[in-house]
Amino acid sequence: MFTEQDRAQFKQRGTQTEVAEQQIQNFREGFPDLEIVKAATINDGILKFSDDLSSEYAKSYDRAAATQKIVKFVPASGAASRMFKHLFQFQQDYSGSDAEYDQLISDPGQRKVFEFFKQIHDFAFYDDLSHVHQQKGMGLNEAILQRRYVEVLDSLLNEDGLNYGSLPKGLLKFHKYGTTSRTPVEEHLVEGAHYARDQNNNVYLHLTVSPEHRQAFEEHIALVKGHFEQHFGVHYYVTFSEQKPSTDTLAVDMNNEPFREENGEILFRPGGHGALIENLNDLDADLVFIKNIDNVVPDRLKEATFQNKKLLGGVLLSYQQKIFEYLHLIDESEEILEVKLEEMREFVEDQLCVLPAQVFSSMDGAQKVAFVEEALNRPIRVCGMVKNEGEPGGGPFWAVNPNGSTSLQIVESAQINMNDPKQQSVWENATHFNPVDIVCSMKNHRGEKFDLTRYVNAQAGFVSKKSKDGRELKAQELPGLWNGSMADWNTLFVEVPIITFNPVKTVNDLLREQHQ
Repeated sequence: MFTEQDRAQFKQRGTQTEVAEQQIQNFREGFPDLEIVKAATINDGILKFSDDLSSEYAKSYDRAAATQKIVKFVPASGAASRMFKHLFQFQQDYSGSDAEYDQLISDPGQRKVFEFFKQIHDFAFYDDLSHVHQQKGMGLNEAILQRRYVEVLDSLLNEDGLNYGSLPKGLLKFHKYGTTSRTPVEEHLVEGAHYARDQNNNVYLHLTVSPEHRQAFEEHIALVKGHFEQHFGVHYYVTFSEQKPSTDTLAVDMNNEPFREENGEILFRPGGHGALIENLNDLDADLVFIKNIDNVVPDRLKEATFQNKKLLGGVLLSYQQKIFEYLHLIDESEEILEVKLEEMREFVEDQLCVLPAQVFSSMDGAQKVAFVEEALNRPIRVCGMVKNEGEPGGGPFWAVNPNGSTSLQIVESAQINMNDPKQQSVWENATHFNPVDIVCSMKNHRGEKFDLTRYVNAQAGFVSKKSKDGRELKAQELPGLWNGSMADWNTLFVEVPIITFNPVKTVNDLLREQHQ
């Protein structure tokens, strides 16, 4: 299937031939559907704590956090272009005639566009846009009054203006504070100072970025971090990484043969956010908080975020302590009493929600110890879950794993068979969804780093149809970072309030009360 030229290409990219062969096999055979048994709900897979208990967990986190190496891990490669999709379309189509304006102003499909212009003063980037547009010879307000909308959008989106159409989300101005404003990166620096500082007041932030934007991120952080260091009395250590070329997946044509470019080389495409498990694996930390770049709020709403981050961290440390006690006992004991094994079994099944494929009572002593040890000795994640209010995205479920066991998983709709009425019914019964609000423990009871690549469900990828240069192709997504890539982690779900979830999918989302 592969030529010597292909193998040379693989070597240059860091792609193993066996991996490329497996990817071809995945295209031909497809990925198996994940079977979901039931939705995780309150007291049946999702923990919900009283205000008092939440406060206790947060305080216990504060006491322990000082001695931990904590990292905020922020996927930040997301392009802002999708935020401006409706404005790009308008910029391309609008001719400026009175007749067209009269038609569009009453078109519900154009409501977002005219809302953008009507409330343009409420965006944090308004002053910058006004300055740039004035340099072109006309005031911004005057341009809008004269319905010179395309010229305004040129100043916002194009390279000779603010260039917001080509920047990553993390570098756009999101929130206004009097005469100043902040980008999402700055908001994450603020967050880090409140729940991720160690006893020496160090704050570690790791951003995954696109290669073409790395320098811009570095320059922005160099410009702003001194202000926040002085204000909060901390020192920031900010590091960056990019998706590794070795995690790109090859594309195939509609006959499942390698898709070749004009020069004969095989086309490789980014494997999706699941590739970031490699970046996460490279970190050396006791606790890692994962949160998307655009899920930030102004200071007046941050307290709920701080408290709930500490809640998740406190829950993780509490469960980790119990898990480590059991694992040390297994390490140090020649024989484990049956009553102690039963206690551990109850903890695994009732607290960690891992149900073995084989009935525990039918195992012999050595099998019981092996099951318990394997079930406990894994990376741990505590995932915040918010009530489902119609937002798209994955959610928390009890799911069947390839080895026959059942455990808690974050599941995306692409992973299940929606043509099966039973599976669709289970999916529709979900009460919560995943806001990507995760804290991770990635070291074992001996203080050794887990190899996170060993805990990936490789069968949790999926295939999508794309095109290039007018030719159809099939692309392959790696198991997602918080679903298939963490499928074999010990997982706890905790309900957190909806106020902690405020992503910015379109620029008009910045007009929501939560971002003003």
